Amino acid sequence: MTVFGLTVMKVKTPKAKWGEINVQSLTSVPATPSFDTKFTTQIRIKNTNWGPFKFDAGTATFQYQGAAIGQVAIPKSKAGMRSTKKIDVEVSLNTNALTSSTSLGSDLSSGVLTVTSQVQLKGKVELMLIMKKNKNASMDCTVAFDLSAKNVKSLECK
Repeated sequence: MTVFGLTVMKVKTPKAKWGEINVQSLTSVPATPSFDTKFTTQIRIKNTNWGPFKFDAGTATFQYQGAAIGQVAIPKSKAGMRSTKKIDVEVSLNTNALTSSTSLGSDLSSGVLTVTSQVQLKGKVELMLIMKKNKNASMDCTVAFDLSAKNVKSLECK
């Protein structure tokens, strides 16, 4: 009974990660400076618990040097017991909201554009239909786009 309580009844924090990023379009103009990109990817919520993780709707926010350049809505959903929920998303990022004081021009000239993304999904893990524990699946990632090859150079998540 003790082993059951220590393994099955222990609630772990679900993990969120980006899947492979498929760039559809990526344009950059260092002289202006501006960029515009569209890509598809998956948000993967891995639940290693012995009960489902039901989470509320949330957003994935993309930033360049702290300024928001895009958001994606994540619908309310559920990651089943010991499984991974995959949600397909289409992301569109652009520099319309940026001020001219950023170092965007030099970053675009260097050929690599680095953006950060954050996701916070609040929800509950339900065990044995009686016990519910509040848990948050979160993700903090850095994405580097290779502007000449028009693809993702690196994706690092914490």
